[in-house]
Amino acid sequence: MLCVTATNDPVDDSPGEKTGLMTDPRLQDVVTVVLAKNEESTIGAAVRGALRFCERVVVMDGHSGDSTAERARLAGAEVHLDPGTGKGAAIRAGLDLVTEPVVVMMDADGSHDPDDIPRLAEPILSDVADLCVGSRFTGGSEELSITVGQLVRTIGNISMNIAINKRWGVELTDTLNGFRAVRRKAALEVGLREDIHTIEQEMVMKMLLSGYRVVNVPTHEFSRLYGESHIKIWKQWPRFVACGFTHIVRGSRRNGSAGELNAPPEERDPQ
Repeated sequence: MLCVTATNDPVDDSPGEKTGLMTDPRLQDVVTVVLAKNEESTIGAAVRGALRFCERVVVMDGHSGDSTAERARLAGAEVHLDPGTGKGAAIRAGLDLVTEPVVVMMDADGSHDPDDIPRLAEPILSDVADLCVGSRFTGGSEELSITVGQLVRTIGNISMNIAINKRWGVELTDTLNGFRAVRRKAALEVGLREDIHTIEQEMVMKMLLSGYRVVNVPTHEFSRLYGESHIKIWKQWPRFVACGFTHIVRGSRRNGSAGELNAPPEERDPQ
C-alpha cells in the first residue's frame, strides 16, 4: 500500500499524470474531492495520487493562509474556495460543484491513501452500495488511540457504530471516517446540513434513513504528516452526540420499522 509522502521540494508540484492505473473505464465516472486547509506540504502528493485513478480532482480550499491552493493547481487539481464555515460546508459545496455520479472524499493531510480510491468506488460502480465508508477498524489506523483526544475519538466512533448498527440493523465497523465514496445523486437527495465534521455521521444516518445502502471496505489511516488536526474534539464532542441522538431518535419516530428503512428508495411508502 502506498503512503502519501510529503515534501517541500518544488519538483513535488509537478502536474499529476495518468500512469496506466485507470484500467477500469468506469473510473471516468469518479471524481475525487479533496478537503484542504493549510496543507501546502501534502496537497501536491494527495492530488497527484488521486489523479492516477480519476479524470478530475477538485480541491475545496478552506481559506488557507499558505500556498495550499497554488500547489494544488500546479499538481493538476481544480481549486475552489469553500464557504469557510467547516468541513461539512465544504463537502456540501463540493457535491454541488461536481457533476460526476460517484464522488470520493479524501483529506489532504497525508492520512488517506489514494491507492484506496478504486476500492471505495467499486461498490457504487457495481451498484451494490450508495455510500462506501473506509473502515479503519478493519484496515488499520495509526491515529485511533495514541493521545487522549484520539482515544476519546475512538470510543466515540465505536459508540456511534453500535448505535447506528442497532438502530438500522446493519453491521458497519466505521461510520465516522471521512475517506469515503458516495453516489452524488443520493447525497444531494438526503439533504445534508451539518457544517463541521459531524456531516460524516449525518451522511451515514440520513442515507440509511432514506433506504440507501451503506457498506464498509478496509482502508488504512496513516498519521498526519504535518500540522495539527482540525477536529477540536474537546469543543466539538457535544455536537457529535447531539447529531447522532437527533437523527437516531427522529428516525425512530418517523419510520415504522427497519424493513421499511432499508427498502430501496423507490419501494418506500411516500411520507
